[in-house]
Amino acid sequence: MEQTIQHYVSLPYTIELIPEPEGGWFVRIVELPGCMSEGDTPDDAVAMIRDAMEGWLETALKHGQVIPKPRLLTEYSGRFVIRVPASLHRDLVEAAEREGVSLNQFCSVALARSIGYPPPKREADRPAPVQVPALVAEKPTEYEAHDQRDVMSDE
Repeated sequence: MEQTIQHYVSLPYTIELIPEPEGGWFVRIVELPGCMSEGDTPDDAVAMIRDAMEGWLETALKHGQVIPKPRLLTEYSGRFVIRVPASLHRDLVEAAEREGVSLNQFCSVALARSIGYPPPKREADRPAPVQVPALVAEKPTEYEAHDQRDVMSDE
């Protein structure tokens, strides 16, 4: 089934709006490579990207290109497989062990940090554990009982 430009424009594509240091706004459609524009205000930039998107889609359809789907319609499982050199695998396992976490958790945090996610709470930020007093033995151990008999016999 052949789709129209209006069909694609109606889909929830990701609009990225970035303020420019010298003023104005840069805007792009994340899923459509090269589909970008700019405007003086955020509203202007969004209006401009709508026009740019229609032109991008018209050209892509005219040339028979596959139009990427919006990210929001894509589902992610949260799981992927990555192959690494054995030496890196070893180093990652050792680093995870030093941190006292699983390899999976260690790699998840490292990946999250690499793209700017906030770091997980550190031990110092967590509430202190409750100290439970050691249980006192009701009966003395054999060693303690022997010492007590020695003390008593000296009297």
